[in-house]
Amino acid sequence: MIGASGFIGTRLLGLLHKEPSNYDCKNIDLLQSHFFNDVTVIGDVREQDQMDRELKGADVVVLLAAQHRDDVSPVSLYYDTNVGGMEVTLKSMEKNGIKRIIFFSSVAIYGLNKKNPNESHPADPFNHYGKSKWQAEEVLQKWYESHLDWNINIIRPTVVFGERNRGNVYNLLKQISSGRFLMVGKGENKKSMAYVGNIVSFVKFLIDNKTTGYNVYNYIDKPDNNMNQLVSHVSKVLNKHIPATHYPYWLGMLGGYGFDLLAKITGKKLTISSVRVKKFCATTEFDSSKMLSSGFKPPYTLDEGLARTLEFEFVHPRPDDITFKTE
Repeated sequence: MIGASGFIGTRLLGLLHKEPSNYDCKNIDLLQSHFFNDVTVIGDVREQDQMDRELKGADVVVLLAAQHRDDVSPVSLYYDTNVGGMEVTLKSMEKNGIKRIIFFSSVAIYGLNKKNPNESHPADPFNHYGKSKWQAEEVLQKWYESHLDWNINIIRPTVVFGERNRGNVYNLLKQISSGRFLMVGKGENKKSMAYVGNIVSFVKFLIDNKTTGYNVYNYIDKPDNNMNQLVSHVSKVLNKHIPATHYPYWLGMLGGYGFDLLAKITGKKLTISSVRVKKFCATTEFDSSKMLSSGFKPPYTLDEGLARTLEFEFVHPRPDDITFKTE
C-alpha cells in the first residue's frame, strides 16, 4: 500500500490485519502510521529509485497517496503527487513484475451538479484535485493499452466518512449536533456518501475477487440522503431536537467570499470558504449500480455507518485523540 498512513489506509490495514495468514501488508508513506508502524516504511511516491526498492516482492499495489485538500499550494503539488506518483508507481511495478493495482481515484472527476453519473459519464473536473485524479486515470488507461495482461481496478469514491475522520462530513455532523447549524438553500440537494468500513471491505473484495481486466467502480453507499434527511437522522441518533434555519444560496456564497478574503488577508486556513459553500449546496449524487452488481455486499447500511460515527464521536468518550484530516 502506498499512502496508507491516512484515514482510509489505516482502516484497510486494520481490516487485512485480522487475517495475517492471508494478507502480508506493507505501507509506504511520507508519515508514520498511528497504529501500524511495524509495517510502515517512510517513502515518497514521487521518488523512482526508492519506489523501485520498496515495491520489491509485492503481488498487489493499492495506491492511496494523494494531495487532496482544497487549499494545496502551490497547485503543482496536485500533479506532482497524483499524476507523477502514478507514473512512478507503474514503472516500479513493471520493474518488479507486479501486474495488479487498485487505484483510489474520485467522483471529483465528474465535476459539480451532474445528474447521477455512472462510470461511463464524461469527465468534467472543476478543481485541481479532480483534474489531477482524472489525469492519473488517463495514465492508467494508456498504460493498459500496452499491458493487457495487467489487472487494474479503479475506485471512484464519493466523500468518505467514519470514526476518527476530520473532514467535511465530520464538520457537518458536528455543526448539526451542536444546534448551531445553518442550512444554506432548501436542503433538498442529495449528498452521496461512503462509510469507511464499507469502502475498505470493497477493497478487500477487489483483491480477492476482481483479479483480471480493467475495471472502474463508483463507490457510494445507497440510498442517498438529502440535507434535510441527514439533519433528521442525526437528530434521531442523538435523541435531540435540532433546529435548521434555511438561508438563501446567494447569502451563503456572499459569506463564503468574505471568508475567502479573510483567509487571504490573514494567511490562515479557515473551515468556511466559497468552494465549501458551493460544495455544500451542490447535488452530489452518483450511480453505484456497477459496484452493487459486482457481488459485493456492504457490511453496513449508510444509516448504520452514520450512527456508528455519531456514537463514536459525540456520544461515547474515546481513549485517545488520534484523528485524520481530510476533505
